[in-house]
Order: sequence, then C-alpha cells, then structure tokens
Amino acid sequence: MDHTVTMTAHVEPARVEPAETPLTPTSWGKLGMWIFLAGDAVGFGVLLAAYGAARATSADWPDPYQRLGINLTAAMTFLLICSSVTMVKALEWLGRGDRARCRRFLLFTALGGAIFVSLQAYEWTHLVHSGLHINGNPWGAALFGTSFFIVTGFHGLHVSAGVIYLLSMIRYVGNRPEPAASYNAVEITGLYWHFVDLVWIMVFTFMYLI
Repeated sequence: MDHTVTMTAHVEPARVEPAETPLTPTSWGKLGMWIFLAGDAVGFGVLLAAYGAARATSADWPDPYQRLGINLTAAMTFLLICSSVTMVKALEWLGRGDRARCRRFLLFTALGGAIFVSLQAYEWTHLVHSGLHINGNPWGAALFGTSFFIVTGFHGLHVSAGVIYLLSMIRYVGNRPEPAASYNAVEITGLYWHFVDLVWIMVFTFMYLI
C-alpha cells in the first residue's frame, strides 16, 4: 500500500506597504496657512531683531515709558487677547452646528480688530503731533521713530487684513449648506488671527515694556 505524503510549502504572506494618504483640500489649506505664517514669523523676527540691534547700539534711545502710551497700548493688547477668545468661541459654536452664534462671535472678533486699528491710528496721531516721525525723533535716536512706525505699521496691516478676512468668513459661513462645510475655513482663519495676536504680545513686550 503506497503512502502518499503531501508536503505543503510554507509561503510567507506578501508584505503590503501602507498606502500613502494623499493631501486633501482640507490639509492643503492648513499647510498653506502654516507655511505663510512661518514666513511671516521670520519677517517679524527680522524686524524685531533689527529694532533690538538699533536700540543696543544707541546711546540716546528714548525711554518707551516716557514717550509711548503704555496704558493705551496695554488696553489694546487686552482687546486683542479678548478677540482671540471670541475667535475660539466662534469655532466652538460652529462645531456644535450653530452657525448663527458662530457668525456673531466672528463679528465680535472683527470688531475687536477694527477697534484695535482705530486706537493705533489715534496713538500714531498723538505721537506725530508730539514730533515723532518715521525719519525723525525729537527725543534722541532717529531710528526710534523709524523702527516704531515700521514694526507697528506692519502689524497694523496684518490686523486690518485679518478684519477683512473675518468679515468674509461671516458671509462664507452663512452661504455654506451646513456647518461642517465651513468648519475648516473658520479654523484656518483662527490660525491667522491667533498668530496676529501672539505677534502683538511680542511687539508690545519688546517695544513698550522693555
């Protein structure tokens, strides 16, 4: 009687490499904003570094406490911090499906930014009347006026652009078919606005307090 022995070869399963997840429009939008903010951070960093270098090498740099409106600027800083809170609340309400409250808090955020820019214009007007100009300074170093107006003006442009951005988001949220369709766009707007607020805290610290 023949015995047939059947041998089964052991075959290892083929390894399956994990498929790469392609970037979606959602992730592309966030990536684009992060790249923009990184470049912007470098720009502000260069400006603040130049300000620090000019101040460190000047023998007659004016005292910010005596020449700048610290109390007014502190109130402006608090206003921007509050606008960051309203931005967070706008995204939170949108996540809960409440577009009306989201748009309301976006409006509060834009209003905070508009008031900030208005107060900055008031501060500039007061300083100009006191004799401070972008190319002149009656209290000492000429670069004081140059650095002050360039840095604060550059940030003011960012806040103004942010206000326009926020107002466009109010319309965008209202036109989307459902809350989830605009969540990513509002989240990206929040990244920009929080960055603007954070940069101002740095500007306020370096140019007004130190």
